[in-house]
Amino acid sequence: IRKMELQDVPRISKMFLEQGWAPRDMVLENYVKEQNEGIRIGFVAEIENQIAGYVTLMILAKHGPFANIYPEVSDFNVFEKYQKLGIGNQLLDEVEKEAKAISEVITLGVGLHKGYGPAQRIYVKRGYIPDGTGVWYQNKNIDNNEPCFNDDDLALYLSKKLN
Repeated sequence: IRKMELQDVPRISKMFLEQGWAPRDMVLENYVKEQNEGIRIGFVAEIENQIAGYVTLMILAKHGPFANIYPEVSDFNVFEKYQKLGIGNQLLDEVEKEAKAISEVITLGVGLHKGYGPAQRIYVKRGYIPDGTGVWYQNKNIDNNEPCFNDDDLALYLSKKLN
């Protein structure tokens, strides 16, 4: 596990393409830019010179109930062929260690569709708990019976004490 670097961008995008997803060059380049600005810290997991996954830590959450209060785990990915090897836990160990240096609490938002199932399970096993505000959609806390769509913008926010 090491800090994300600009030269990781094409390698990470290649991994997305290999599992049939769109590349994310612009997003990843922005992560490195934000890292240089002190807004975000990116971590990359490598196995035998292959990028197995990555995660970023926002120094302050941008959205949700923890916005501008606590650090937030953001964009956590372990590529499919490297899942179930403990890489996700290693990445989260590193990001939690970094967050503990600046806060007693770490937060995250997790999607609700089945594509987020592995992430949902790892977060619960690591002690993250829902914040109690219910479901958020497109960065807005939605009320009872308010319409939403089960896409990447539907999330539940969780937090964990780092003591």
